[in-house]
Amino acid sequence: MRTVRRASHAAVLAVLTLALALTARSWAQPTPPSTAPPSTPTAQPAPGTTPVGGDTPADTVNPEKAIEPGSRKTNVKPGSIDDVSAVGHRRIGGPGLGNWYSAGTESRMGKLYALEIEKSVPLISDPLVTGYMNRIGQKIVMNSDCQQPFTIKVIDSEQINAFALPGGFLFVSSGLILKAGNEAELAGVMAHEIAHVCAHHAAREMTRLGYTQLGAIPLIMVGGWAGCGLSAASGIVVPAAFMQFSREFEEQADYLGVQYIYRAGYDPRAYISFFERVQALEKRNPGAVAKLFAGHPQTPSRILRTQQEIARILPPQAEYTTATLEFTAIKARLEGLENQRLPAGSTSGSTGSENGQQPPLPRPDGQK
Repeated sequence: MRTVRRASHAAVLAVLTLALALTARSWAQPTPPSTAPPSTPTAQPAPGTTPVGGDTPADTVNPEKAIEPGSRKTNVKPGSIDDVSAVGHRRIGGPGLGNWYSAGTESRMGKLYALEIEKSVPLISDPLVTGYMNRIGQKIVMNSDCQQPFTIKVIDSEQINAFALPGGFLFVSSGLILKAGNEAELAGVMAHEIAHVCAHHAAREMTRLGYTQLGAIPLIMVGGWAGCGLSAASGIVVPAAFMQFSREFEEQADYLGVQYIYRAGYDPRAYISFFERVQALEKRNPGAVAKLFAGHPQTPSRILRTQQEIARILPPQAEYTTATLEFTAIKARLEGLENQRLPAGSTSGSTGSENGQQPPLPRPDGQK
């Protein structure tokens, strides 16, 4: 009996010894290299306003691709920021936890600096030009989420620039009008700036930074204006929060601006084409675009988000406004006014004074 048990124990020990030996051998052998392709990290959505369905990795963007409105229509939540039919009835960024400023305070702040700008830069007074720009701007405002009236001014400057102040004060340079390819592109730029006001981005930026008083906000320079007859030292200073927005707010202004020009009857694809045009111009002619305006270029991800928005949340329309005879006439008039201020034998590309600055176009009464 003891002999049988000893034999049994010996057999068990032999099996365990063999198993340990095989295990040790397998540990000692190097692991063969994997033939599977490396895993691709999952792209994370960019912060800010996310189009319906989320973001797509930026390497799939094709800026030249023609995106048809409604080509990938997605159901949206009624009354949400994605619901273009609810434009004008949505409360985006109004006074509350994320915005400590009332509409009246925003208007007073904007008016204060708008008056300083109007006194410091030459404004075009030609009634055909100003009337045309006012009609486009008011059409966009009527098809936006803004609840306040807008004042629209054209600055006599060959530099490409546009900006809006809180409370509804929009400034567009004559250079921007001349560089736009059609009325829809011009409307797209104006809609982006109007969207900043509709969504209270300046007030929300000040709230985010913890500023409770206007005097505490850092200032930035908004000049000088090339071609205005003003030197760089004559630039106007305004609160930084009025002009420099976070990536989130820039993306939201894109998202809303496309909806606004669509509601106003313009081709929303022109929104992309103009910013691509400006980006190409700045590469060919550095300085042609104002620094503030060029501060948020049309990156692939930004173009892609706009393409997605056009395809997913904008219902297709039978026709859109793109080019108009009035736009062509206004551009020709601006070019004619510009040529009138030059000496005989000069062209619009030459200077009209000894210091290399051009005399300004006609301005409103009382301006010097």
